[in-house]
Amino acid sequence: MIEVLLFAQLQEEAGKDKILLDIKEITVKEIKQTLQTQFHLSQIEESMVAVNESYALEGDVIQPGDIVAIIPPVSGG
Repeated sequence: MIEVLLFAQLQEEAGKDKILLDIKEITVKEIKQTLQTQFHLSQIEESMVAVNESYALEGDVIQPGDIVAIIPPVSGG
């Protein structure tokens, strides 16, 4: 099981702050596509991804037991 934590607007769009995915192995790019398909998250492509508290690249592999944080871009004013 992969635990995905959502923040800010992504959390509001999904209607939850945590998603559990029963997937054996997936890349960062693929998990973004999976979440986009399931929850239609508007800022998922621009979001940063951290795996086990370290920023990850699109090709990095996520495995069961990992905790993934999806962090949307922040705008300021």
